[in-house]
Amino acid sequence: MANPLLPGLAWHEQEKLYTRLRQYNEGRPSYKETGAYLVVLPRPGHSNYTLWIYSPLPGRQSIFYLHELAPDAEESLRMASSWCYYSSRRLLVVEYNAKHMQSRGDDLVSFGKYRGHFLHEVLAVDPAYVAWIAFKFTPRIPKQERFVAIARIYHSVHLDFQQQRNRQGIQGHFLGKEGESVKDLTLTITKVCTEDDPYRTQVQGNTPCFYVRQVLWLKDAAGNCATFRVAAHTPSHESGVLPALEHPFRPGEIVQVKSARISRTYITKNVRWTRLTYVKFQRNRLV
Repeated sequence: MANPLLPGLAWHEQEKLYTRLRQYNEGRPSYKETGAYLVVLPRPGHSNYTLWIYSPLPGRQSIFYLHELAPDAEESLRMASSWCYYSSRRLLVVEYNAKHMQSRGDDLVSFGKYRGHFLHEVLAVDPAYVAWIAFKFTPRIPKQERFVAIARIYHSVHLDFQQQRNRQGIQGHFLGKEGESVKDLTLTITKVCTEDDPYRTQVQGNTPCFYVRQVLWLKDAAGNCATFRVAAHTPSHESGVLPALEHPFRPGEIVQVKSARISRTYITKNVRWTRLTYVKFQRNRLV
């Protein structure tokens, strides 16, 4: 498999990175046997490298999204090789291929508390639920059989990453215990994405109305991580696009939270996370 050109890097810098990648892959079996982790190059409209997994499943698409990396090639490879270090799978750099990488809904949960979410989203917050789908859920139709097979791929990713966590100290602290209330939080936004609320989105007449919400990832002054969603008050006529009157949050903004409830605490990629609900902002919520 030929190595693609890395944007923004001189030839000798690319050679250095690919030499280190060859050393990383030495002794690991062929991707045709065990699959591989894929570091996918940035593409139009998406400035970051991303991490995907290829698994030699029969049938159509066998490449599935895992995680955002960084805009920088060297930092992205460092992140990916660290997470996957104890896996037997190789790490490869590839270009984005819409035909083989766009989701066709095979990895979308169609039941239960995570209905409307992709398996990679569930894996990030509740890997035990993915394990339940992989080994306890009984498929009733062929489409569900493939869904279970994909869940097993994601579960194997969790086991690979878990090996890394078991060998490193876990970072940060929870902001409290599940069910507790917290007050007067000052949090800095590190990442934002938008998503449609699958339970509120509807069609009014012939017009689709999307209730878009922003998912925020944040840190406090001590580096402890939290996440919560901010729902739009009015509908949008375009999927994933905030209405004009809603405030679009941005990384780097500081948010003042008056009160919130801790709905869940969990550990992912060696970091403790606190998920908040019933978030109430200070009157001047942004600094």
